[in-house]
Amino acid sequence: MGTDGLANPLIDQYQRVHDYLRISLTDKCNFRCLYCMPDENMQFWPQEKLMQTDEIIAIARLFVSLGVRKIRLTGGEPLVRKDAPAIITALAQMPIELTMTTNGVLLDQCLDTLVATGVRSLNVSLDTLDREKFAVLTRRDQFERVWQNIQLSLQAGLHTKINVVLLRGVNDAEILDFVELTRHLPLHIRFIEFMPFVQNAWNENKVVPFQEILERIISQFEIEKLSDAPNDTAKKFRVAGFAGTFAVITTVSDLFCAGCNRMRLTADGKMKNCLFSNTETDLLTPFRQKEDITPLIFQSVWDKRPTRGTFDDTVMLTDRSMISIGG
Repeated sequence: MGTDGLANPLIDQYQRVHDYLRISLTDKCNFRCLYCMPDENMQFWPQEKLMQTDEIIAIARLFVSLGVRKIRLTGGEPLVRKDAPAIITALAQMPIELTMTTNGVLLDQCLDTLVATGVRSLNVSLDTLDREKFAVLTRRDQFERVWQNIQLSLQAGLHTKINVVLLRGVNDAEILDFVELTRHLPLHIRFIEFMPFVQNAWNENKVVPFQEILERIISQFEIEKLSDAPNDTAKKFRVAGFAGTFAVITTVSDLFCAGCNRMRLTADGKMKNCLFSNTETDLLTPFRQKEDITPLIFQSVWDKRPTRGTFDDTVMLTDRSMISIGG
């Protein structure tokens, strides 16, 4: 139900209710991960083109009034914005579940804000447990700091998930190592199938699919299936007796479009009704012109396709790189 007691009106023509908004705070990042932002000398949006603090809060409040019940802050790297604590504090006062995806390197500087505002969960992107490989993948030698901040997150009582984008021949040999982390630590590992985006040199041979991931884990561990919520993108499991869990996000091998409840707002104020949509709706320009953007939001949701289709030329994301969408 919305804050005014009305049912969520953000329903598309396939009767999917949309109550989850992902907001990108910036297209900038302090890492240069090969599968996300391969060009070291990226061109970013000028500051005036991005949503400002008050604009993010006001647009988010509108979405909440329309029935949004969960907001995830993303980037680029959301914590590179100096006003990130102010944005988190304001959003946390709304009747939503607030969470964030971060690369973790600046997490120690914002952890007190997250705890004080009642944020309960956090996703940290970490694709390898090897320091040298980490430096190659991210072009930054920051593994120790990220790992220390993950420990701080656990100590602060946050439900801490680790996002691992698997690439065959790069980090797939570490699948069992990541699962082993959950033996004593209450971490929640999420293996993500490699997805096609502009300039990330995607091909199917780099994808490690769900069934293969599961077979590798079963060869070493006795696992049990956990319950998945209706809108979950991850298939969740636990090794018997372990403190944490693991899951697989099957973006490539097994579509979960039928239960999709997600919308995305890019840092420059464009609404995308699907991660793989090659169209978007400008909300920021009319918002700055004092226009009512509610009809635009409704139309964007209504126009959402039933599925993202197969990864061919019609679906491969070509209008934006991953860094400029916010995941």
